[in-house]
Amino acid sequence: MNDALMVTLIMVIGMFGLMALGVSVSVAIGLPASICLVLLQGNEQGIYTSAQKIYNGIDSFALLAIPLFVLAGAIMNNGGIATRLIDLARAMTGRMPGSLMQTNVVANMLFGSISGSALAGAAAVGSSMAPQQRKDGHDMHWAAAANVASAPSGMLIPPSNTLIVYALVSQASVGALFVAGYIPGILWGLSCAVIIWLYARKKPELRGKGFPTFQVFLTILWRALPSLSMVLIVIGGIIFGFFTPTEGAAVSVVVSAALAMIYRAVKIKDFPKILLQSTRTSSVVIFLIGLSSIMSFAMTYSRVPQLIGEWMTQITDSKIVFLLIMMVILLIIGIPLDATPAVLIFTPIFLPIAVEAYGISPIHFGIMLVFNMCIAVISPPSAPVLFVGAKVAEVRVERVFKPLLYFYVSLIVMLLIIQFVPALSLWLPGLLGLI
Repeated sequence: MNDALMVTLIMVIGMFGLMALGVSVSVAIGLPASICLVLLQGNEQGIYTSAQKIYNGIDSFALLAIPLFVLAGAIMNNGGIATRLIDLARAMTGRMPGSLMQTNVVANMLFGSISGSALAGAAAVGSSMAPQQRKDGHDMHWAAAANVASAPSGMLIPPSNTLIVYALVSQASVGALFVAGYIPGILWGLSCAVIIWLYARKKPELRGKGFPTFQVFLTILWRALPSLSMVLIVIGGIIFGFFTPTEGAAVSVVVSAALAMIYRAVKIKDFPKILLQSTRTSSVVIFLIGLSSIMSFAMTYSRVPQLIGEWMTQITDSKIVFLLIMMVILLIIGIPLDATPAVLIFTPIFLPIAVEAYGISPIHFGIMLVFNMCIAVISPPSAPVLFVGAKVAEVRVERVFKPLLYFYVSLIVMLLIIQFVPALSLWLPGLLGLI
C-alpha cells in the first residue's frame, strides 16, 4: 500500500470513526494525522513533527484577528444591536410579500456583517423576530426556515472568521477575500428573498403595513448607523490599507465596546462573562487550527493532493466538470463537519489542484468553498444553525426541513452561478486593486 492511500484511509476512517464515538472534531482530525506521521517517520520523529506543526499552525500574527473579531461579535450580540438592525430591515422591506420574513433575511445580512457568525445571527435575529411573526399569524415552520436559510450570509459578508481561516491556510489576501465576499453574500440573501416572495405573493395577510415616512426612516437609520459604522471603519480600513486585518479586529473590539456603552445595553459587570464566552469560542477554533496543521502536513508529506490532482486530471481536463465534482464532494462530506474544520481539511486537498491544473483564482476558490460550507451548516443531520433556528422559533426540526428544501434549491442554483461566473467574486477586489 502506498503512503498516500494509507494516509487517506487512516485519516478518513479515523476522523469519522472518532466523531461517531463523540470525540471532539479537533482530536478526531489531529489524532489520526499524528498516527500517520508516526507510521511515516517513526515514533520519535513523528511525535516531534506533530508537536512542531501544532505550534507552527498557531504561531501567526494574523491568527489574532479571529479571537478579536469573536470578542467584538460577542459584545455586539449582547449589546442590543439586533433590535436596531431589525428595525432598519423592517423599514426597508415595507409592504413586500412576506415582509416579516424578508425583514429576517435583511436583518441576518446586516447582523452578519457585524458578527460574522451564522449561529449568532440565527439566535439573535430569530429570537427577536419569532414573537412578532407568531402574533401576525405566520407559519412558524416557514419563518424558522427563512431565518435558518439566511443566517449563513454572515459567513460570506465580512468580517468573516471562516474567510480568515481560509486565508491563513491558503496564504490569500484577507482584504481581497473580504471584498470578494460581498456580492456572493448579497446574492445569498437575494436567493432567500426570492423564495419568500414566491411563497407569500398570494398571501395578502403576510404583507407589511407599508413603508415608513422618509422622516421616520431617517430616524430608524440614525439609530442603527453607529452599529453599521463599525463595518465601515473596520472593513474600509483593511481594504484601503490603513491597518492590517489583525489591527482592524482590535479596532472592532474598541468600537463595539464603545457602542455597547453608548447604547447602555452592556454594563461593566457583564464584560467578564462576555470575555469568558468569546475565549471559549476562540480557543476551540485555535485548537482546531493547530491540530489541523498536522493533517495538512501529513497529506503534503505523503503527496495526497498531488495524487488526487493526477486522478482528477485523468478523469477530466474540463474545469466545469472538476467544479461540479468538487461541489458534490464538499456538500456531502461537509455536512457532518462545521465550516472551520471543513475549510482546514479541504483547502490543502483541492486548492493546489484548482490553481495548478485548472487555473482557478485562490480568491474565487475561497468564496466557492465557503459558499459550499454555508449550505452544509444548514443541512441535516448535524446542521447547528438549523437546530438553533428551530429552537428560537419553538418548532420541531423535522417540520422545518420541508420548507427549507425550497431554499436549498435556490441556494444550490446560486452556488452554480458563482462557481461558473468568477467575476461575481473577482470583479470588486479587482476594481479596488486588491488582486
